[in-house]
Amino acid sequence: MKKIKITKEQLAIIKKYWKKLKELESQFYMDVGVLETKLAKVSGIKDIEFFACDGAYVGVGNADRTLDLIQQEKLES
Repeated sequence: MKKIKITKEQLAIIKKYWKKLKELESQFYMDVGVLETKLAKVSGIKDIEFFACDGAYVGVGNADRTLDLIQQEKLES
């Protein structure tokens, strides 16, 4: 299979899209932070957070690890 050789023009395009991805990612994590803050307030559980592993959210716990992880399967049943 022939390797793809990236041109300067293509790299410039890819960089623009990479920048946009990073902006979207940043906004996503800010939104998740807001959601976690609201969840902490309404649940009364300090520092509750959505727990991610290998790039995917797998449950809910808290920063102090005083709350056992509530796994995704339980949350989706």
